[in-house]
Amino acid sequence: MKKILLFSLLITSLYSDAKIYMGVGAGYMNETFSDTANSSNTAEMGKLKIGYGDRKAYAVEFSFDYLKNDKNVFSTTGKDSDKFGLNVELVKAFDWNIFVYPYFKAGFGAGYFDINHASKNSLNYGSYNLGLGCYIPISEHFDVEIGYDYKYVSYERVTTASNQINSHLNGAYVGINVRF
Repeated sequence: MKKILLFSLLITSLYSDAKIYMGVGAGYMNETFSDTANSSNTAEMGKLKIGYGDRKAYAVEFSFDYLKNDKNVFSTTGKDSDKFGLNVELVKAFDWNIFVYPYFKAGFGAGYFDINHASKNSLNYGSYNLGLGCYIPISEHFDVEIGYDYKYVSYERVTTASNQINSHLNGAYVGINVRF
């Protein structure tokens, strides 16, 4: 019964002043791999997102990520291709009567990228995501977002005999959101 009541309150607060919003962001990421000689990758990242919620309370956000990949971790020849991912995250923002609205978010994601390997041409990955940042309102319909994302990424095995490779991805970005 408590779970039903809590879920009802969450849904009610989500619909109270909720709006659809879209945003775009760009930044830098640093990915540290486990069990590889090429243990890190620092490069650019981009984000396109759509969400539903209130910038002062709760939101559900779907984001499409683009991560530039400058390393050869999984390929036998050449470099691994750029990564593309889709994330689903629940965002909780706070209205502390200051000019900015701080937030934190949690969710999960999945993605893929191409590799040059004898046994596979592409790899899939899954991630658990955490993030924090703040919205800086420009007007009722526009805000600037400054954020930090942490992702624990687990990659598909290249072969059945290979080790499982995981990574820790840290990213900082700046973006702009339009709320309808």
